[in-house]
Amino acid sequence: MNFIRFSDLCAQGQVRGRRVFIRADLNVPQDDAGRITEDTRIRASVPCIQMALDAGAAVMVTSHLGRPTEGQFTAQDSLAPVAQRLGELLGRKVPLLANWVGGVQVAPGELVMLENCRVNKGEKKNAPELAQQLGALCDIFVHDAFGTAHRAEGTTYGIAQFAPVACAGPLLAAEMDAISQALSAPKRPLVAIVAGSKVSTKLTILQSLAAKVDQLIVGGGIANTFMLAAGLPIGKSLAEPDLLEQARAVIAAMKARGAEVPIPTDVVVAKTFAADAPAAIKKASEVEADDLILDIGPETTARLAAQLRAAGTIVWNGPVGVFEFDAFAKGTEGIARAIAQSPAFSIAGGGDTLAAIAKYGIEKDVGYISTGGGAFLEVLEGKTLPAFEILHKRAGG
Repeated sequence: MNFIRFSDLCAQGQVRGRRVFIRADLNVPQDDAGRITEDTRIRASVPCIQMALDAGAAVMVTSHLGRPTEGQFTAQDSLAPVAQRLGELLGRKVPLLANWVGGVQVAPGELVMLENCRVNKGEKKNAPELAQQLGALCDIFVHDAFGTAHRAEGTTYGIAQFAPVACAGPLLAAEMDAISQALSAPKRPLVAIVAGSKVSTKLTILQSLAAKVDQLIVGGGIANTFMLAAGLPIGKSLAEPDLLEQARAVIAAMKARGAEVPIPTDVVVAKTFAADAPAAIKKASEVEADDLILDIGPETTARLAAQLRAAGTIVWNGPVGVFEFDAFAKGTEGIARAIAQSPAFSIAGGGDTLAAIAKYGIEKDVGYISTGGGAFLEVLEGKTLPAFEILHKRAGG
């Protein structure tokens, strides 16, 4: 996909003295007192901001935080804790401006943070009047918030329509490159892991991937539904019997291409859903009526791990078992370790997936870790994200 990179503009000397508006993702978790409890997103935004300052730009940065009501600013909506933390990371004071849509005073070499953008009327629905006002604030718009790339809002889409230049910051560019490498021009075999509690929430993703991948590994409650579709007993496990035909259609679509959906041959079961529930390994054909399937078994884990180690490209979304409980974590750990050992290019996304990656300490062994939950899922569904579309269009695509 063709798009302008902010890093290229900086390298070419096109940023000095220019007003640069950066849309970052600074939506960090806070405790009841408003203190930031986890600052990964703020730290991830620093390279783009520093790049703009080093290039001699007059820099504005904004983000949403929480779920404010448009036009009704409250103290808990404020980016003040974020501005303070960003200032600590940059080693400089970061002034916070409210009521900024009508104009911003910032000189080259200076940085200001613009208060919570979702408080502005018209932001969520990308009102044309707001979009034009936003576009007039800057010479260069930089989208660096992949987590919002699936939303066509004022500061993610509208401003890109009207700013003189619209480009991708280093975070967004890296996401676009990784997604293109994994799905547009993948090295084969392409293996996708899609796991979660319900087929219904991932059905469009499964259908989209069924037309692209060589192996589609399903896990969690999704695997239970596929096991049921394959005629296997699942006891009282979480499943969606009304979606058996859709599951069979995915299996058939894969089979028609000479690809497969590997069905578990053994599973780990318990009688209750609890961390201390006794775990038992059973053949998939021998699950009893009062069993809960909470993980894939060692035989299935070994078979899938071998496929992953032989893959050319891996897309991973979701743990294959209840990995939060140690007795039912071996499947997810086996998958994670195989991805880490594989020479394949791997891209992983989704909150639970990131938690599994952190638990097993394989961050450095995954090719690319996507930070955008909803945006990552929409890409897997085969959708073109609004941010990608408008940046491609503004680059002359």
